[in-house]
Amino acid sequence: MLIQFVLLAAVVVLLAVFMRSWNTTRTRAGKRIAFLAFCFLNAYAVLRPGDTTKAAHLLGVGRGTDLVLYLLVVGVTALALNTYLRFRAMERRLTELARDAALRTAHRPEPGRPLAAMEGEHSP
Repeated sequence: MLIQFVLLAAVVVLLAVFMRSWNTTRTRAGKRIAFLAFCFLNAYAVLRPGDTTKAAHLLGVGRGTDLVLYLLVVGVTALALNTYLRFRAMERRLTELARDAALRTAHRPEPGRPLAAMEGEHSP
């Protein structure tokens, strides 16, 4: 079926784009444009369901609602991948900030003074 090829190609392209350069300016703009196109296509599908069915038949799908569902699965997959990559980057940045804060607030031991003696000074 043609739809299988189209959907698999869409997933491969999404994976390649997100894994290669998911947070560049061009990719962020592309995500916004894709989201707007997705919204307009959904509105069009609601207003003209017959056209959706015709497009589904061209792609080898029985009903227009099935085509919309398949495209929704691809969209949700892209959303999940984007969310995962954003959280991973945020965790990495939070780790960097925590390390930086720890290094800024760390106290250097005085030369010749045992480390155990300093531990008692900072306890509450």
